[in-house]
Amino acid sequence: MAEPPGAPHRTTGSTLLHPLSGLLGIPLDQINFVACQLFALLAAFWFRIYLGPSHASSAVRHAFATLFGIYFAVFCFGWYSIHLFVLVMMNYGIMNMASIPNIHSPLMIITQKITTLACQLHDGIGRQAEELTAEQNRLAVKTRPSLLEYLSYLLNFMSIIAGPCSNYKDYIAFIEGRHVHMKLLEVNWKQKGYDRLPDPSPTGAVMYKLCITLVSLILFLTLTKNFPMAYIIDNEFLDKTPFLSRLGYLYVVTQAAKPKYYFAWTLADAVNNAAGYGFSGVDERGTFRWDLLSNLNIWNIETATSFKMYIENWNIQTAAWLKRVCYDRAPWYPTALTFILSALWHGIYPGYYFTFLTGILITLAARAVRNSCRHYFLSSVPLKMAYDVITWVVTQLAVCYTVAPFVMLAVEPTIKFYKSMYFHMHILSILVLLVLPIRPQAHSIRKPQNQAMPNSDKSKDK
Repeated sequence: MAEPPGAPHRTTGSTLLHPLSGLLGIPLDQINFVACQLFALLAAFWFRIYLGPSHASSAVRHAFATLFGIYFAVFCFGWYSIHLFVLVMMNYGIMNMASIPNIHSPLMIITQKITTLACQLHDGIGRQAEELTAEQNRLAVKTRPSLLEYLSYLLNFMSIIAGPCSNYKDYIAFIEGRHVHMKLLEVNWKQKGYDRLPDPSPTGAVMYKLCITLVSLILFLTLTKNFPMAYIIDNEFLDKTPFLSRLGYLYVVTQAAKPKYYFAWTLADAVNNAAGYGFSGVDERGTFRWDLLSNLNIWNIETATSFKMYIENWNIQTAAWLKRVCYDRAPWYPTALTFILSALWHGIYPGYYFTFLTGILITLAARAVRNSCRHYFLSSVPLKMAYDVITWVVTQLAVCYTVAPFVMLAVEPTIKFYKSMYFHMHILSILVLLVLPIRPQAHSIRKPQNQAMPNSDKSKDK
C-alpha cells in the first residue's frame, strides 16, 4: 500500500538519500536498495578490471568483496545489520566446533548460503563418495573454509543485498580466477579455430540485462501502481464483475506484480556478471553464456505450459537451493516437504502458507493430468498446438490463483479471494487426484541413483 502524502520514510539505514526519496515519492529503503545495487554494479566492473585474479591475490579479492558487502548492509539496514553479522559469526563457530556429520541440521534454519555450505560440507566430509549423487559429489566441500573465505562467500558486495545464492565451490573458483577457465576447458577450442582459450567478456550480457532492468523499472512505475492486487477483492468490483472477467483481471494484476521481481533479480545478476562471476559455458552455437546465477527466464515463465515448468524458471536459484538441501535429501514426500520448507523460509505471513500449500495440490494434480493425457495429443501438430494453448491458459491462471495470497499476505483477504473464485482450483485439483491415477514417485536418500528422479520428472514435464 502506498504511503500517504507527507508521510515520513522511516528506515534504520542511511538517510543520506532522503531528499531524493521525498522528490520521487518512493520509500527511502527502496531508494537505498537501488542506490546500493547501482553502486555495486560500478564496483563490480572496477573489481573485475583492477582486482582481477591476475592483478590481486585471492585474499585481497575476498577482503574487498567482504568489506564492501558489510558497508552495503550497514547503508541499507543500519543497526539491523548487526543481526545478520551475529548470525554469520555464530554459524562460523558452529561449523568449526560441531561434528561435521551433524553440521547440516542446526544450520537448516539460517539462510540459503549457510545451509548450502552446511550440506556441501556434510557431503564432502561426513559422507562417503558412493552415497552421493553426481551433483552432490561435484559440489562437495572437503575442507572447512577459512574465516575470510567464509565471510567473503556470505557477505560479498555482489550478492549481500539481493542475492542470488551460489554454490561455495563456484564462488571460490571465481575468486581464485578458475571460474571461467574450468567452463572453457569443457570445449575443444582447437576444432573451432582457436590457438588458445578465449577470454569471454561479460559486457554484452551485462548490457542486455541492464536493458531488461530498465524496461522492468518502467513497467513497475506504470503498471504495478495502476493495477493493485487488492482491487480483485474490492466489494464493488466483486458485485459488478462476472466470474470470467474477474479471472481475466486476476491475470492482469498478477502480470503487473512481476516487474519488481524482474528488476531486482536481473539487476543482481548483472552486478555479479559485471564482476566476472556467472559464466556458465558455451551453448550449441558457440555463444558464451552468463546465466549461472540467473534467477529467472522471462520467456519460459510467460510461455510455460505446465505448473512445474513455470516454477522451475521463477526464482531459479532458490528452486535449486530447495532441491539440493531438501528435495534430494527428503526420505518421504519430497514435493510436499520442499513446498513447506519454501513457505517457512519466506517468513511467517499466512499468505505464504496458503500459496505453497495450494502449490502442492496443484503440482500433484498437474502431474497426474500430464502423465495421463499428454501422450494422446502428440500424434499430430494441430493436436499438440491445441494442447499447448489449453495448458498455457490453465497454467497461467493456476499460477495467478496460487500466488495471489502471497501478495495479499493476510488470512482475511485470502479467504475472501478464494470465495470470490469459488475455490475452483482447489476443487478441480482434488477431483483430478481422485479420478486420475497417480504414478508413484521413486525417491530415496539412500540410493544415489534414485536421486536423479527430479531430473527425469523435469524432462517429462516440459
